[in-house]
Amino acid sequence: MCLSIPSKIVEIDEANNALVDTMGVKRKVSLDLVGEPVGVGDYVLIHVGFAMGKIDEKEALASLAIFQEIAAQMESGEIDEREGDLGLADRLS
Repeated sequence: MCLSIPSKIVEIDEANNALVDTMGVKRKVSLDLVGEPVGVGDYVLIHVGFAMGKIDEKEALASLAIFQEIAAQMESGEIDEREGDLGLADRLS
């Protein structure tokens, strides 16, 4: 299973590559596989260096809030990263 964290487009260059921000981590990805127009400020889902599709901002922000909550719970020891689904099944159903 692949889990993609929504990433916000920060800039787009002339080669159709984007600088994206994924929860504070910035990286370059290709926009060549996205099937619709995207621009700075849009959210995309990424797989192995390629943006695969655009995601609605409201949905992206809701997903990011869940990921941040899980990360905080992992840091505090409330969730053990080696166990199960990290509580995602309950949140996403």
